[in-house]
Amino acid sequence: MAVSWRESTWGAEVSLEYGKALRGHSTSTGKYRVFGSNGAIGWTNESLADGPGVILGRKGAYRGVEYSREPFFVIDTAYYVVPKTPTDMRWLFYAIKHHKLGEIDDGSPIPSTTRAAVYVKNLMVPSIEEQRAIAGILGTLDDKIELNRRTNETLEAMASALFKSWFVDFDPVRAKAAGKKPSGMDAETAALFPSELVESEMGDIPKGWPLGSLGTVMELKRGYDLPQGDRREGQVPIVSSGGHSGFHHEAMARAPGIVTGRYGTIGRVFLVREDFWPLNTTLYVRDLKGSDVFFAYHLLQTIDFRKFSDKAAVPGVNRNDLHEEPVIVPPRTVQAKFGEIAALQINLTSTNKSQTAVLAQIRDALLPRLLSGELTIPNAERIAGIAR
Repeated sequence: MAVSWRESTWGAEVSLEYGKALRGHSTSTGKYRVFGSNGAIGWTNESLADGPGVILGRKGAYRGVEYSREPFFVIDTAYYVVPKTPTDMRWLFYAIKHHKLGEIDDGSPIPSTTRAAVYVKNLMVPSIEEQRAIAGILGTLDDKIELNRRTNETLEAMASALFKSWFVDFDPVRAKAAGKKPSGMDAETAALFPSELVESEMGDIPKGWPLGSLGTVMELKRGYDLPQGDRREGQVPIVSSGGHSGFHHEAMARAPGIVTGRYGTIGRVFLVREDFWPLNTTLYVRDLKGSDVFFAYHLLQTIDFRKFSDKAAVPGVNRNDLHEEPVIVPPRTVQAKFGEIAALQINLTSTNKSQTAVLAQIRDALLPRLLSGELTIPNAERIAGIAR
C-alpha cells in the first residue's frame, strides 16, 4: 500500500444523510432522478442533493450503491453521502462498494444499514490525487459499459420500431396505396409489399396477407427441469422466465432460440444466440414452422401476455392459449427481408454484450486491488488498456 494512504473510519470521512418521502416519483417526468434503496426509481422536479453524488440503500433486503453525475433526489429508504474531507465522489462510490457498506445489517426484522454501524468501520484513504486516478480507471471502464448498454437499447428500439412500421402500422403498404414511395426503403424491398389494405376480422390488413394464429407461425414447448443439485459446470446458458440463470454442460435446445416465461415472470421475451437449456418456468420455440426467427422474436413481443396469465399468486401462462392468439402472417419474403435487417442490429448488440462482459470482468478484478492499494495506478492503467 502506498505511503500516502492514511488510516481512518467511515464516520470521520462521511456523513450519511437521510432521504425524504416523495410522492408521485414513479409517474413524474421531472428532470431529476429519484433514487431509493434499490437504485433509480423515478423522476421529480426538485433535487435534494447536488451532483456528483453517491446514494447508499438504507432499508430492504437489497441496499445498493449508486453514483449520479447530476443533481438528484433520495427517498427515505436510502442515504445520500456527504464527505467531511476533500474527496473524489466517484472514488467514494467505488470505496463504498468495495467495503460492502450496503451489506451491513443491524439485525432488525426489516434489514437495515444504520449510520452507527457504518461509522465505526475502518478504511484506508489515499490522497485526493490517487482517488481521482483510481476513479478515472474504474470510471472509464464503467462509462464504456454504459455506452454499450445505451447503444444496445437504441439498436433494439430501432428493430422494434421497424417491426411495428412494417407489420403493425403497415406503413409501406399505406405509402404505396397513396402513390408514394415507402420511406427509407429501396425499390426491391418496396416491391415485396402490396399497395392495398383490405378489411379483415383484425381490421385493415395488407392485401394477400392471411390471418392465422400464433401456432401457425411457431410452436412453443415447455422447458425442462434442472434442479440446482443436477447442474454441472459448462458453457451452455440456462434460461429461466426472468432471463439468463447460470450455465450447464448440456443443451436441450438449439440456437437460435426464442424463450418466454411460462411461470413466474410473464411477458419478457429472450433471443438466445447459442445452444441452451430452457428451464421448466419457460416456453421456448421448438419449431419456427418456416418463419424467420427475428420476425417470430418480435412478433412474440407484441403479444399481451396479461390476458393469458391465470389468477394464481404466481402468474402462469398456458402454451395452448398462446397458440390460439390471432396474428397476421406476412409472406416469407417479407419476413426474411425484415430478418436480414434485424440480424445486423442484433449482431451489433451481441458484439457489444461480449465486450461489456470483458470490461466488467476487468473492472471487477481491478476494483478490490485498487481500493486496497495492492495495485499501482500505472499497472492498473496497463491492464485496463488506458493511456495517460
